Amino acid sequence: MTDELRQPERPAWKALERHQQEIAGCHLRGLFAGDPGRGERLALEACGLYLDYSKHLIDGETVRLLCRLADGSGLRGRAEAMFRGEPVNVTEGRPALHTALRLPRAASLLVQGRDVVRDVHEVLDRMSVFADGLRAGDRRGHTGRRITAVVNVGIGGSDLGPRMAYSALRHHARDDLDVRFVSNVDPAALAGALRGLDPEETLFVICSKTFTTRETLANARTARAWALDALRDEAALARHFVAVTANSAGAAGFGIEPAATFPFWDWVGGRYSLGSAIGLATMLAIGPERFRELLAGSHEVDEHFRAAPFERNAPALHGLLAVWYASFFGAQTAAVIPYASSLDRFPAYVQQLAMESNGKAVTLDGAAVTSETAAIVWGEPGTDAQHSFFQLLHQGTRLVPCDLIAFSRPLDPPAEHHDLLLANAFAQAEALAFGRTAEELRAAGVPERLVPHRVLPGNRPSTFIIGEELTPRALGALVALYEHSVFTQAAVWEIDPFDQWGVELGKELADRIAVELVAPDEPALHDSSTNALVRRYRASRRPR
Repeated sequence: MTDELRQPERPAWKALERHQQEIAGCHLRGLFAGDPGRGERLALEACGLYLDYSKHLIDGETVRLLCRLADGSGLRGRAEAMFRGEPVNVTEGRPALHTALRLPRAASLLVQGRDVVRDVHEVLDRMSVFADGLRAGDRRGHTGRRITAVVNVGIGGSDLGPRMAYSALRHHARDDLDVRFVSNVDPAALAGALRGLDPEETLFVICSKTFTTRETLANARTARAWALDALRDEAALARHFVAVTANSAGAAGFGIEPAATFPFWDWVGGRYSLGSAIGLATMLAIGPERFRELLAGSHEVDEHFRAAPFERNAPALHGLLAVWYASFFGAQTAAVIPYASSLDRFPAYVQQLAMESNGKAVTLDGAAVTSETAAIVWGEPGTDAQHSFFQLLHQGTRLVPCDLIAFSRPLDPPAEHHDLLLANAFAQAEALAFGRTAEELRAAGVPERLVPHRVLPGNRPSTFIIGEELTPRALGALVALYEHSVFTQAAVWEIDPFDQWGVELGKELADRIAVELVAPDEPALHDSSTNALVRRYRASRRPR
């Protein structure tokens, strides 16, 4: 994008700055009172999800200007470049083709002369054969016993995606297969994941794109030693370890056979990789058919995002509202509150997706950004969240836009519990928007000295996302909704959502310090604080 069209100079950006001054003086009470049809008009349904965005500090003009901003930012062109497999990850010169992971078998997409759809379905078919064999009891451990536990070893996107999906879809998973996840290099994490398991009945799925990730390999090596201690035969490990990686040579060096290695590609970023072989543990739990339903739900949203006009485009509007609050209201955080206990890991999943993608301070061409970019994303499931941090949302001094996510039909009885759950979800959205005035409290007989303490100012924005039932297809749609929302934000901010250079320096320093910690005769060559911490740790390791 040319310098003449950078954010503050774009006509739509300037118009939104002026418009924000008008909207900032409005209250949602007044906006609803002045527009009786607002609740139905500022809502849309797409791909099995209903988005109510009427409880935002917006009006029709806001939506018009935000869509104009999306047009002026080249969102449509950047999205098509991504879907076509162009190198939209500009700093690494790669495509970002997570959308190709869910293209139907009959589709075709040539990238550098190779049909990536064929490659994707070859891997999916291999995964399906493997999963069907294990679930049927045909693929067994070395001693002939059935595999009853799967441990996924990964970190970042190689953990958060499959862990989130497994938790979300537990209702659809087999009861006789215990699926666990370990990512933290803290030895307590792996010890907890292995507790109570039988090595003869345990399969490890080692997930690492590069097969060089230090934390993942440390856990993998310890898991290997744990299994070997019981199995007493290196050849036995072939029945108990599989790899998911773009580095098949690295997996072979670890001792995992090519036949037990499931590839994925450098055009899939870790946080976008759930639909690839990284989702193997999830497929083992829910079965290949349901895993493909998850992919189909994501593909449906892909097509919606490509085709729908921005004013009726669920991911685009969701992303534009995030820009509205971060860049024009200065909101520093955003909350994701699923009213579904199975989505307990979904806030953390969105946290990585949004913050690792858009936590950037330079544009695509390396210039400093000229507005605030990604908000800090956080959250917990409702109704638990209501009894922890909702106090701040209602009466604190911070503006925190919220997403509330719910489903109409329960997965488990009793139905009256689900009624109470949804009643809380709807009530919180209403309370956040409209609050409670001093006049209402006085009319209810509240003592005057308590009135200031019980006033809820309202005017706290939220999006309500509701689906019919938490199925694999619905989860896939929800995942793609947030993926394309994040992409929309990146397009407006002119940043690259597909690299993550911010995590590299810490990795490099950790590699260096790890050597220093076990070499007490070598001086630590850091700042005085880090040197002191290294010395203290070395001293604590000496025999007492």
